[in-house]
Amino acid sequence: MSREAGGVPGAPPILVLMGSTASGKTDLAAALARRFPLELISVDAAQVYRGMDIGTAKPSREFLARYPHHLIDIRDPSDTYSAAEFVADAGRLIQEIRLRGRIPMLVGGAMFYFHVLEYGLSSLPAADLSVRDALSREMAERGVEALHGMLKSLDPATAARIDAHDTQRVQRALEIHRLTGRPPSELMRAARGQSGVTAKFALFCPDRAILHRRIRDRFGAMLDEGLVEEVAAIASSLEDPDSVPAMRTVGYRQVLEMLQEKTGTAEMTERAVAATRQLAKRQLTWLRQQRGLVWVQGDGNGRVLDAISGYLAHHPGCALP
Repeated sequence: MSREAGGVPGAPPILVLMGSTASGKTDLAAALARRFPLELISVDAAQVYRGMDIGTAKPSREFLARYPHHLIDIRDPSDTYSAAEFVADAGRLIQEIRLRGRIPMLVGGAMFYFHVLEYGLSSLPAADLSVRDALSREMAERGVEALHGMLKSLDPATAARIDAHDTQRVQRALEIHRLTGRPPSELMRAARGQSGVTAKFALFCPDRAILHRRIRDRFGAMLDEGLVEEVAAIASSLEDPDSVPAMRTVGYRQVLEMLQEKTGTAEMTERAVAATRQLAKRQLTWLRQQRGLVWVQGDGNGRVLDAISGYLAHHPGCALP
């Protein structure tokens, strides 16, 4: 964390603000952008999709007009967006922002994106169609949860950060293991750092009950704002919604199942809230394993501002307004 940003003496730093879902990252990013010469880069695997607004807690158009975020609304839900694409996009944006003399701040909760940005993807093998086809057959026969259990026995660290129903990421992790004979988490640790991140701040809610209440209240608000209608509109535009990675996003998957009459409203709500809690738990588990984080309590934005102010005040490449 102490090295110069990207190895360029006197250059603006590269900041990271991470946190679990519903921890208050967006509001804090806005407060920071009011105080410092920042440009915000979204690190969210679902907010990249146009039309997926309510269920991703995407900032409003008015908010984004005042506090622009890069990498929001850059793909249609029918498209895919890989970690490699994120690394390329974020790396280009970081360079452009720093050339403007401003400070790039990456904000979000897509922990795998943060990891590959800092440590790279170079050690991971390319997709192998024969292995992927074999895993697809296994998944069809045994189900994704069984394969997630297999992954857990082979690589507990990777399994802990992947949802047990995320077919694409479970399959990819097992594919990497079969191609290399090594756990994906081990390969990721061995990859070479590329980003030059200079300071990493982790936002957390100290009371789990408060976080859980926020999650439930937020999902209820999403339903009131029209989440069901949003999912229905997106699903109607897709040939096979179940096969589209964007529709496996927490909240969207559960609403889609309700629209397909697999569950009722009450069960859908409970499943979505439970899945969001599990997501928050995986995010916090990943954060606790990271080194060099500055942990800041999520209900004290003043403390975060003070912490970042202290860091920036001692950085020669940062000119505060």
